[in-house]
Amino acid sequence: MARPTLLVDLQRCIGCYSCVVACKQENGLPVGVNWIKVDEIGPFGEFPNVKGYFLPHGCMHCEDPACVSACPTGASYQREDGIVLVDHDRCILCRYCTWACPYDARSFSLEDKMVSKCTMCAHLIDAGKDPACVQHCMGGARFFGDLDDPNSEISQYLAANENRAVKLLESQGTNPTVIFLEPRVGLLADEVAASKSSARS
Repeated sequence: MARPTLLVDLQRCIGCYSCVVACKQENGLPVGVNWIKVDEIGPFGEFPNVKGYFLPHGCMHCEDPACVSACPTGASYQREDGIVLVDHDRCILCRYCTWACPYDARSFSLEDKMVSKCTMCAHLIDAGKDPACVQHCMGGARFFGDLDDPNSEISQYLAANENRAVKLLESQGTNPTVIFLEPRVGLLADEVAASKSSARS
């Protein structure tokens, strides 16, 4: 079975926000709603040896999504290929999914009275295309494909860089599917967790 997966090489992310803009344009998101956020991690060290990196993140399309478990109406659901979506006709705006998500990946629009999140551009995937954020990544940091296909670009790139592969907040038990490759300075888990906490407060 196909396992559509997103991989982000943080060494190649230049913090240009083209993923944010492409996502917003492709999905017609209203003002104040962004399905992708970009955190600046760092700086670390002492001048002149200062380092840092950018951390673009959104929905992790978890194998065991907390948002789906928390949803009382079944509006949050998982497709057969693992992509997590929201059925807006069944959503009652209780926002339990928003509070349950450890990644702060859900948005609420007062204008549209809607809870929404990254869909991995399921409509593009179903048409045989890559998600908009992958198509428009200026730094070539984003890869998308089927991890069950060893000949796919994402599988080969991951195999060549497997020693840098990490997943965010795995301790939450949601089994995120989005893969990150550490930057050369190292993905400092404490700083990432602190960044998530400050974003939610």
